[in-house]
Amino acid sequence: MLNTKDIMETITMIQDEHLDIRTITMGISLMDCCDSDIDVSCGKVYDKIYRMARDLVKTGEAIEKKYGIPIVNKRVSVTPISLLTAVSGGDPVKYAHTLDRVARDIGVNFIGGYSALVHKGFAAGDRELIESIPRALAETEFVCSSVNVGSTKAGINMDAVKMMGNVVRETAELTKDRQCIGAAKLVVFCNAPEDNPFMAGAFHGIGEPDCVINVGVSGPGVVRSALAKMPKDAPLSEVADLIKKTAFKITRMGQLVGSEASARLGVPFGIIDLSLAPTPAIGDSVAYILEEIGLEQCGTHGTTAALAMLNDAVKKGGVMASSNVGGLSGAFIPVSEDAGMINAAAAGTLSLEKLEAMTSVCSVGLDMIVLPGDTPAETISAIIADEAAIGMVNSKTTAVRVIPAIGHKEGEMLDFGGLLGKGPIMSVNEKSPAVMIDRGGRIPAPMQSLKN
Repeated sequence: MLNTKDIMETITMIQDEHLDIRTITMGISLMDCCDSDIDVSCGKVYDKIYRMARDLVKTGEAIEKKYGIPIVNKRVSVTPISLLTAVSGGDPVKYAHTLDRVARDIGVNFIGGYSALVHKGFAAGDRELIESIPRALAETEFVCSSVNVGSTKAGINMDAVKMMGNVVRETAELTKDRQCIGAAKLVVFCNAPEDNPFMAGAFHGIGEPDCVINVGVSGPGVVRSALAKMPKDAPLSEVADLIKKTAFKITRMGQLVGSEASARLGVPFGIIDLSLAPTPAIGDSVAYILEEIGLEQCGTHGTTAALAMLNDAVKKGGVMASSNVGGLSGAFIPVSEDAGMINAAAAGTLSLEKLEAMTSVCSVGLDMIVLPGDTPAETISAIIADEAAIGMVNSKTTAVRVIPAIGHKEGEMLDFGGLLGKGPIMSVNEKSPAVMIDRGGRIPAPMQSLKN
């Protein structure tokens, strides 16, 4: 029996509280596209992605129409391209152009997987791909890139961390005429998951099936609206309980969409990533949830504790709603994509150091943070190293997506438009970490890596 109250509640969530399916992402293995001739390999890549994903956008739109549920993005993730480069050799940017062309032809928003996994060292193809990232992102529109530089089991590859500081900066410089947008499509991970549907960090892990559908749900506005109806003196245990119940409802919608997309496309249903992913829309903000819990402004003392409770409650509620939970799952805190975070950063309440503390208890890391244009590459590397250390020691995924605003200074604003929003340029500690970064080598894995 359909409950009228539940139907009306869902309609309100969609119309007034920004509830949506943030993405359906088709993961596609390209292992059978390897070839010693890079041009032949690129041809195989195009043909397989087109064959598997040509109906993805049409299917998403049909599900939207059937259920009235907005599906904001339709995306594709592929096997890390460094693995194909290892076999073919040649200029990896050829693969980037192929991915960009097929993404345009099938109509998806982004395609992820211009990636390398180097947490324990560099294999064939890895260095070549990493060095090509700035050019690849500058010359394409839809391609997203990621590099995994550390893990709890392996420690942190500091040679890769040093490289990525230079890569992030060079990527921003090559796209400075487009608001440094290239750096917004590049993520540096520790403990990267193989089934993440969210860009820019999505890639199709080698342990995944040949083709799979993953779903990313969202709904910060729904959680905030529910909390706004609570008495201000309600104990935090009741606040957490309400968040759990709300996350359950959000995740059930994702389960419905994932199952439907799987059946229509004839590919396995992988996971639901039940992250609270904000947008620049007013009200669709994780920061505003924290303020609804009782903070005058996000970033003040108590923010980390409130975020820890929110993240945990979201996961508990989501896990009860689906047995397919995976990906990143939690609460995202991208500065430029969250109206409340933008306000807090512009007011000086939210600093880079406070954001780093917050990442120790939530998904995923320092995300969409705009840095002064003169920030040195070694400082970017050190920011990556700090965040990777948090992920390594806490056995969680962490990531860094920072954008050096070439030609701009602290206090100015960089506007990316659309879902990426706009971000205030935040201050960075000016003392140099260059000697440490130049040492290279590896930070050994922590004791908790020895769990077998």
